[in-house]
Amino acid sequence: MSTKYRVIDDQVPHFLTLTIVEWIDLFSRQIYKDIFMDSLRFCVENKGLVLHAFVVMTNHVHLIASSKEGIKLTNVIRDLKRFTASEIYEAVRKEPGESRRNWLIWLLDSQGERSSSNVNYKVWLHENHPVMLDTNGLIDQKLNYLHQNPVKAGICFTAEDYVYSSAANYAGETGIMDVVFLD
Repeated sequence: MSTKYRVIDDQVPHFLTLTIVEWIDLFSRQIYKDIFMDSLRFCVENKGLVLHAFVVMTNHVHLIASSKEGIKLTNVIRDLKRFTASEIYEAVRKEPGESRRNWLIWLLDSQGERSSSNVNYKVWLHENHPVMLDTNGLIDQKLNYLHQNPVKAGICFTAEDYVYSSAANYAGETGIMDVVFLD
């Protein structure tokens, strides 16, 4: 699917939104958030992803990311989504405490059947809606939006308290994952 949103320069930070199909609250369970975070960490350590900020919400993820020279950001994000889709799908099938298992499998399978790019199941929407952050004003706006997302959703009182976010890093505290700060 072609849209006007494209990664323009891989080394310039982009604001990206990765959304679960049908806006399913998949990340309301820690196991799925941890799968995503482990995969994100792998991409930073091994695939050239430069992570500037992130937040994992219940049904979507916001990233501010770029990539190292010679690495295509879109390829890293594609691989991240492909791997996490597989891992999350298998976890849904095997997680003994997953009360929504049948419904989730049915929904993910039916999304896959409707997709031209997926054969069996689909976890992520195709589009990432990348927005290049090429001005300080745009960086500040997206960074604030990203970090305030869990506060506005009523998940926490302060952005720094939300574990699955880089807000603690930006507040000078230790976060769940290291980030490369934006100027």
